[in-house]
Amino acid sequence: MMRGWKTISLLLIAGFWGQQAHAQQAQQQDSVVQVYGIVMTADSLRGLDGVSVSVKGKGRGTITNYQGVFSIAVLKGDVIEFSFVGFKSKSVTIPRSTQATEYEVIELLSSDTNYLPATVIRARPTRPQFERDFVKAEVPLDEYEMARQNTEAGKRAILMGSLPSDGKEAINYTLRKQANTAYYSGQLPPQNIMNPLAWREFIRAWKRGDFKRKR
Repeated sequence: MMRGWKTISLLLIAGFWGQQAHAQQAQQQDSVVQVYGIVMTADSLRGLDGVSVSVKGKGRGTITNYQGVFSIAVLKGDVIEFSFVGFKSKSVTIPRSTQATEYEVIELLSSDTNYLPATVIRARPTRPQFERDFVKAEVPLDEYEMARQNTEAGKRAILMGSLPSDGKEAINYTLRKQANTAYYSGQLPPQNIMNPLAWREFIRAWKRGDFKRKR
């Protein structure tokens, strides 16, 4: 008899908690609101691209597209913050009393004035000091000069000898080796000892010092 009462009690408790969980889930689903909006400048009504749209205290958000349009799912009562470099940040609170599942926002951001600290430019104390610093100043290379240095014959030779083969070169070498093996299958491959071109490359490599022992 006691076991029957215990079973009935457990079933009642499980049913009660199940109803509570279902009610909470339904309530949470009802409180979700899909927010659509656009963020523009207050003076020219131009859509702002890349505005940060974040839910305060939730650690999530989105950004506007190139037309200033955004879309994000929030809960009723959440605070949406808009921030962009050069503009004053603003926030919008989604009303808890709204019954709609969609909410539209048109936000206008005003330009923010940034004051930079003053910069004082002073001349060098003496002319010899100015000439010395001017001569020793390191001027960064431009893109044309970097491209010219990277395409020099000496640097290209060093890179060709030091850099490993990439995937395309490795597979091409493997395919050529397999094709050569299949071509001479069942016969002896030709020997380069009587090939004058091979002797020419051997002599050139000998003069370059390719066969010297590296220390």
